[in-house]
Amino acid sequence: MTVNGTLATAEPGGAVSLAEQAYQLLKDRLIMLEIRPGEPINDGQLAQDLGVGRTPVREALKRLETDHLVVSYPRRGTFATVVDITELAAISEIRELLEPLAARRAAENASAQLRAEIRQKAKEISVLDADTSDQTELMRLDLSVHKLIYRACGNAHLEDVLIRYDNLATRIWCLVLDRLPPVVSHISEHTSLLEAIADGDAEKAAQLALEHVSGFEKAVRSVL
Repeated sequence: MTVNGTLATAEPGGAVSLAEQAYQLLKDRLIMLEIRPGEPINDGQLAQDLGVGRTPVREALKRLETDHLVVSYPRRGTFATVVDITELAAISEIRELLEPLAARRAAENASAQLRAEIRQKAKEISVLDADTSDQTELMRLDLSVHKLIYRACGNAHLEDVLIRYDNLATRIWCLVLDRLPPVVSHISEHTSLLEAIADGDAEKAAQLALEHVSGFEKAVRSVL
């Protein structure tokens, strides 16, 4: 968690480590392009901004490099990776195969507790105001929906892969966000998908997931 823009001191007894907190916060800034593509990353400045030592930040940056969100060059330093629109087709190809699989498995495998959480998320999305103007917060909501589905699928390896590609896809979306229609309609598509998963309708969930990912690619290409 953060306090006044800095990370809270980790509490004993299983609290999230400072490195994990730094990782989550920096990942969010990179995905939402608050740290701009190609921008140099100064670990000392980040540590000061977050109110922690350099070690947690350096640990976070190592993980972010594995996520393809930062890249390090010998004697040059660490930079936010560029957002390459030409990768859209390759990313979409992978997601069009794996997102329906995750939705199908979530419909089949989700626990009762997760199904209740999924229904609650569907309800939250169903009442979104069409005039909602904070596009960045809507993109964060989109990420949270996908992560919930991945968690419900019951396959940690599939979850890990899809989180990584969803993050990369979201960066592309954020790059053209100001040229797209309001994304609330894109987010609202999740209502039916989440309800299908909660109902255990694997076929419908898989089909809706495929349509959602395909729609994402078409929307981005329409403004390129």
